Amino acid sequence: MKLRIKAGDTVRVITGDHKGSEGKVLRVDREKNKAIVEGVNEVSKHEKPSAQNPQGGIVKKEAPIHVSNLALIDSKSGETTRVGFEIRDGKKVRFSKKSNEVI
Repeated sequence: MKLRIKAGDTVRVITGDHKGSEGKVLRVDREKNKAIVEGVNEVSKHEKPSAQNPQGGIVKKEAPIHVSNLALIDSKSGETTRVGFEIRDGKKVRFSKKSNEVI
């Protein structure tokens, strides 16, 4: 499956419990087709005391969300857009289908 979302993109969740939430993509797992989005799909994780976290306790972390539930936000209009690929000036680039602008 070709992923149309990369780390650093701003996306909006279009389905699920966090529908309507927006955030920046921190990391993409290409094998599982999942992405970690800043401030979206936070879960509570219990951690044992360790050298990095001597107190231990409950920590809030972002959990992965499937890329099919995410839509890229167009930087110009602020609306969600689909992503296309084409060759411009000899390079393959991603472009917004709404504004026809290179992402």
